[in-house]
Amino acid sequence: MLFAIKFSSIKAWARNLKRDSVALYLASRDPRVPWHAKAVAVAVAAYALSPIDLIPDFIPIIGYLDDLILLPLGIWLALALVPDEVMEECRTKASALLQRPSSRGGMIAIIVLWFAGALALAWAAFRYLPR
Repeated sequence: MLFAIKFSSIKAWARNLKRDSVALYLASRDPRVPWHAKAVAVAVAAYALSPIDLIPDFIPIIGYLDDLILLPLGIWLALALVPDEVMEECRTKASALLQRPSSRGGMIAIIVLWFAGALALAWAAFRYLPR
């Protein structure tokens, strides 16, 4: 029972983190947000997308620990710097953006492309590799 409660609260936190990340992107484009909040949001996004980490990921356990600690702290700091009324508007817009339906046709096209690529790779392997 306790595990189920903890797991559901972690899922809710992750979902809110995703929404807040999109909301921060929207807030960074809003003229009512101060420049220092935009700078923190850009720095957090750059760190998240950068291939260079403070602690390299190949180091067991602590390699990913910096991402698990620094990114949520950076997002929290950027959220704290954005004015509350702007953040509420951006969270509403982000929730609407995240709830858009996905395209089944697009999903099918991606699956067909992956399948065709796998078949082409298998054909090339059988044709050109020595037996």
